[in-house]
Amino acid sequence: MQNNVFYTNKTLNIQGKLMDLSTPRVMGILNITPDSFYDGGKFSASDSILDHVKKMLDDGADFIDVGGYSSRPGATDIPSEEELARVVPTIKLIKEKFPQAILSIDTFRSEVARKSIEAGASIINDISGGELDPTMFETVAALKVPYILMHKRGTPQTMSKLTQYDDLIKDITSYFQKKIQQLRTLGITDIIIDPGFGFAKTMEQNFELLRHLDYFKIIGVPILAGLSRKSMIWKTLEIDSKEALNGTTALNSIALSNGASILRVHDVNEAIECIRLVKKLYPLNS
Repeated sequence: MQNNVFYTNKTLNIQGKLMDLSTPRVMGILNITPDSFYDGGKFSASDSILDHVKKMLDDGADFIDVGGYSSRPGATDIPSEEELARVVPTIKLIKEKFPQAILSIDTFRSEVARKSIEAGASIINDISGGELDPTMFETVAALKVPYILMHKRGTPQTMSKLTQYDDLIKDITSYFQKKIQQLRTLGITDIIIDPGFGFAKTMEQNFELLRHLDYFKIIGVPILAGLSRKSMIWKTLEIDSKEALNGTTALNSIALSNGASILRVHDVNEAIECIRLVKKLYPLNS
């Protein structure tokens, strides 16, 4: 493990307020979809949404990531109108009840991103790195919000077949460097990278990615790790995703030790505990 695992002097500008990332943060997942791999269809009624958001905030979530399009491998494609109908009312509902909550919108569509920011979200989380909507980067620049840049190939319908790399770590690093140059040219400065565990990567590649996560620190921006209950855990352990919390915590600990600044999770309290314990190993970096 590295001694310099936590970022120092790393901040995000969120609506004019600076958030310090020198201690890792937690992003709670809210899927408003019927077919997500773990919690599909679980949060559709207003009461269940607000109850879940309240629990995540009470448990210590720094962000709530709202998604209305399932990006699991082989997921059904839906039109933007349906995605908008799911996420915009949800964002308004949450902001009315919890006005201080920081929301991100998990979408690859610029129209959904823009209308979600207008409804009260503050961050755009794009699984496609701008490749599924050519106007996404321009939209982010115009909105002046933080942008989460994820690595993947293809679409949720095709990505499982696009796993050939010359050199996994170097190829992904090159991808990020080129994309960040484009973003900075447009004036976008608040950028987070997400290596995209489970997206156009085999089981072995996912573990290689985690093993070498600290390599991406050379890029100089915060790293988000989205490992929560993913198939690399439950397939390895030969269990169901509903039983994958312990495995999630184990891999989150490794992600933190290798430089992750944000954990994107279904289970906030356990992620908070994970951060507190790992941070005890590196008190000089707090």
